[in-house]
Amino acid sequence: MKSLITFETFSKLDLRVGTIIKVDDFPEARKPAYKIVIDFGMLGQKKSTAQITDLYNKSSLLGKQIIAVVNFKPKQVANTISECLILGFETQEGVVLLQPELAVVNGMPVK
Repeated sequence: MKSLITFETFSKLDLRVGTIIKVDDFPEARKPAYKIVIDFGMLGQKKSTAQITDLYNKSSLLGKQIIAVVNFKPKQVANTISECLILGFETQEGVVLLQPELAVVNGMPVK
């Protein structure tokens, strides 16, 4: 377990639901990954990169709702800029995406 934090620290994270609308291969990445565009509704579209090729192919990701941190500073990953962090669980088989059980409105915050 990591060190304890306050609720105030946790509340600084902006966790939102979004729908994956575009997925491309990312051959420039050090490890196999995709370039992904996510629709966050009223927040607009954001780009991300994700090392999720073990369990997901491009077509299975299209239209999938995911949870992401949307208020990280943009980060350069190889030749692209990642604007958000898609959340998931790292398993022996690969990363399993964190997603809502039922469809919700894009951009809805995690409470």
